[in-house]
This record gives sequence, C-alpha cells and structure tokens, in this order.
Amino acid sequence: MGIVTCGGLCPGLNDIIRGIVNRCHQQYGVARVYGFRYGYEGLVQRFGHTPLLLKPTSVEQAHHFGGTLLGSSRGKQDIGEMVDTLEDMKVDILFVIGGDGTLRGAAEIVKEIERRGLKKAVVGIPKTIDNDISFLDKSFGFETAFDAAVQAVKCAYVEATGAVNGVGLVKLMGRDSGFIACYAALAGSNVDFVLIPEVHFELDGDGGFLEFLRQRLIKRGSAVIVVAEGAGQHLMQTGDATDASGNKRYGDIGPFLKDRINAFFKERKTEVNLKYIDPSYIVRSVPANAQDNVYCSRLAQNAVHAAMAGKTNMLVGRWHNSFVHLPLELVIHGRRKVDPTQELWHSVLECTGQPMVMK
Repeated sequence: MGIVTCGGLCPGLNDIIRGIVNRCHQQYGVARVYGFRYGYEGLVQRFGHTPLLLKPTSVEQAHHFGGTLLGSSRGKQDIGEMVDTLEDMKVDILFVIGGDGTLRGAAEIVKEIERRGLKKAVVGIPKTIDNDISFLDKSFGFETAFDAAVQAVKCAYVEATGAVNGVGLVKLMGRDSGFIACYAALAGSNVDFVLIPEVHFELDGDGGFLEFLRQRLIKRGSAVIVVAEGAGQHLMQTGDATDASGNKRYGDIGPFLKDRINAFFKERKTEVNLKYIDPSYIVRSVPANAQDNVYCSRLAQNAVHAAMAGKTNMLVGRWHNSFVHLPLELVIHGRRKVDPTQELWHSVLECTGQPMVMK
C-alpha cells in the first residue's frame, strides 16, 4: 500500500496517515505501507524522493504534530511515471489525501491503471481547510482551523478596542468559500463585518463598505473586520497568472483592504488605528484538536475498509452524518459555497449587524 499527501497543509494530515498505517497493519496484516514524500513528486522516481516505510511505531506520536510527516507539494506530474512507480514497487492500493486538484490527479491515475489493465485501487481522502468539498458535511481539519481562527479574531478585537477609532482586520482562509470567516464571526468574537467570496461588495460610494465602516466607528469607536482570502477579487487587477497546480492566482485582499481603509480615513482627516492580522499559516499548521482527532481516525478506518473491500476510483467522507463512498468524478467538479439566501449567512448578518448589501 502507499500513501501520498498533496497541496497545502491542513490540521489532521498526520492523524489520517497514522490511522491508515495502524489499520493496515493491525487489522489486515499488510506487510508494507509506503509513504510517498512531497506529494505527487514522490511518485515520480526522477525527483529522487525516497519513500518511507511506515509502521505503527514510526507513526505512534505523529498525531501530536501539525503538517504532514510525508511532506507535500503542488503541481501536476506525469501520470504514466506515477503508475510506473506503483508497478515497480508493487503498490496495489494508493491512498491519496488532497483537495480537488489532487483528486483530479487521482482520477487520472485510475484511468491510466485501467488503460494498462492493472489490478490496483486508488482511494481518496478529501482535504480542504475551507470546508467546501461538494456532497460532504465537513472536511477534516476545519474544526481545528476554525478554533485557531477564532483566537486571531479575538486578538483583533482587543487591538481594536484599545485605540481611538481602532480597526482590527483579519484575513482568513477561504479561496472560493467563506465558511471559516462565517463561523469565526458566529463564535462570539465581536465581529462587525464579514466579507466573503460569495457576496459581492463595493468599497466606495454612500452604500459602499468604507462608508459603513466610517459610520460604525462613529457609533462604536472601534470595528473588527473578517475577510476571506478570496473576497473582493473584482476590486484588484490580478491578471491571468496561475500557481503550480493551475489555479488562478488571487490578489491579496488583506493588504489591499488595509491600504484602502487607511487612505479613506486619511482623505477625511480622520484618525484611524488599524491592526492587520494574517494567521493563515498558523491556522493550517497546528495539530488537530480532539474533534478532528476522532474524525480523522474514522476517515482513515473507512478508507482502509473501502480499499480492502475492492473499492477504487472513490473517496470517503461524511454526508448527512454517515460515512459514505463517493465517486471521484462526482466531487471534483465544483465546490460547496456559502449560500447568501440561506440560514448561515443570515445568521452572520444578524450577528454583525452589517447591511445585506454594500454597493
């Protein structure tokens, strides 16, 4: 068997690895479980990343640490070379832990395996800190990331209330969906504005965000703003650049918003004391909390059971509070998003007191 972790870090990766290794050895007597290092690069022999031979003793304490003991990387690799490695090393089952780009790669590996007529299985375990994988209740690591994000927002509140016209601006994870930002606001963190990718807003004009912020400072003397990293992309000129995985590079809304807020109040000769907090790497690199420990353990168990039952071209996840097997093709097209017409966003509006429309 083999395990590979790809893409950005996320709390719980080591828990998943540990769970797979323990279940393979203890319940099914698997002699060799390989950990392929640094993402899909580890499956391409010319990179020279020697696989790790994983045993229960080598992963015994892994869940106490953040990140992934296997390392990770982004970017596409040659599918044929990866399947060559599986053949050369006699790996019959590959567990792929990653987001939608990684799972698209897993689906391509399955196609190449089928083309060659090989008897090998590929089982995915979906990873995204943004909690936005379609057809799943939640993704592992979200509970932990949410906890860490709340602490950052509380710090922003302390900073904001400690100065004249204090503003605490926190940028949280959320490329295409604002779940972490929404839940951070609902956790009693005294947030005044939540800006997410799913809800359009403008900065300028009488109905724009900056004017509402000015009014909030007049009324309360301080304000806390939580912005998801993918919010307000229409406000910035980002071009068509992409990252190693082919994803469009987004503009950095945090510093952009900070500069626009400072400039807005400077033009009006109004004092403002803005503190900007970006806890992104702290949020994603901490060890999993107790809730995610349990969830990751159960995900790993279900992944191993599925593979040993002969399943392939699928992933495991929780849907409607039950662990299910879903075809890879079903979940790699599109993301789950915050629906502005539904209860979650309405709860955020009630909690923050921000207007429904800012434009």
